[in-house]
Amino acid sequence: MFDPTRALLEWYDRHQRTLPWRTDPTPYHVLLSEFMLQQTRVETVIPYFERFIARWPTLSDLAGASSEDVMEAWAGLGYYRRARNLHAAAKMAVAQGGLRADPEAIRALPGVGAYTAGAIASIAFGLPEPAVDGNVDRVISRLSALREDPTKAKGKRLIREKVMELQPAERAGDFNQALMELGATLCSPRSPSCLVCPWSEGCEARALGIAESLPNKPKKKQPVPERGVSGLLWTGQGWLMGRRPPDMRLGGLWEPPSGLILAGESSSDAVIRVMRDHAGVEVEVVRSLGEVLHVFTHRRLTREVFEVRPRGVMEPCASASYDAIETVPLGDSRGMSKLARKTLALGGALTQEP
Repeated sequence: MFDPTRALLEWYDRHQRTLPWRTDPTPYHVLLSEFMLQQTRVETVIPYFERFIARWPTLSDLAGASSEDVMEAWAGLGYYRRARNLHAAAKMAVAQGGLRADPEAIRALPGVGAYTAGAIASIAFGLPEPAVDGNVDRVISRLSALREDPTKAKGKRLIREKVMELQPAERAGDFNQALMELGATLCSPRSPSCLVCPWSEGCEARALGIAESLPNKPKKKQPVPERGVSGLLWTGQGWLMGRRPPDMRLGGLWEPPSGLILAGESSSDAVIRVMRDHAGVEVEVVRSLGEVLHVFTHRRLTREVFEVRPRGVMEPCASASYDAIETVPLGDSRGMSKLARKTLALGGALTQEP
């Protein structure tokens, strides 16, 4: 008789990927990896995880780090609120004596939702808690031919109940990781590898020929297009840059002064306004250097980048958009987003002596 739990764990024992947080699944390593893996591919996360562990070997080390150092180390990984929540969670956990085998205490940490709490509780502490992410939604929906939308309350409940029904008491963490592994490697959104899947024998969706149509999720909305500008001002010693306030998008990261173009405003007028209102500097436009494109979760931003120069004495000052304005030398290690780096790349020639 087909036993889905046994079949999945046997497959996982043979085929699981070797990952640094699996090699030594301490509570701290699991916490760090789960924050990093939210909406990010494993291949992208591995070098960031290794750098964090090398720099902050323990949870206490991370809790004692400065927020700017944490943001600098996270720069390029995206979804920067995760970094702020991770740092806050480390501080809270250390203040409480460390991460504990208590699902409620784990769920109370900043940035920890139901999935992350279940993953930490099961993988780090072996507690029989479900950890349901997008991969698990897909795998379970197909196994049981569930046609309910997993983003709705009924669909969430049915999937959670099925996971709890299948989850073994002794290897809860391995089971949760096996579900995620199956979704990440074989049970893909399109063209799932059913012939080599450990659940092919008992998969109801495969038997009905509807595997690729499940889970029954609504189509993702297309990102809303936005247009913005950036002003590159090279002082001879570095770039004029601002640091985003912690509670704003890309909070804690540095970038050239930037903003959206207002209705009826030309891009050149917009960059003059942005430099004045956001950085306290009156400028004139020298030339357009081109455009950069950056796609956020819900927005598709096209940013025109301008070379600008100051008009009169330059007295930059902070604003609601930037809590600090400074000249940042080349090679400075402070945290910058990928968008900021792409923007600065257009001004590379401006840093050379004539």
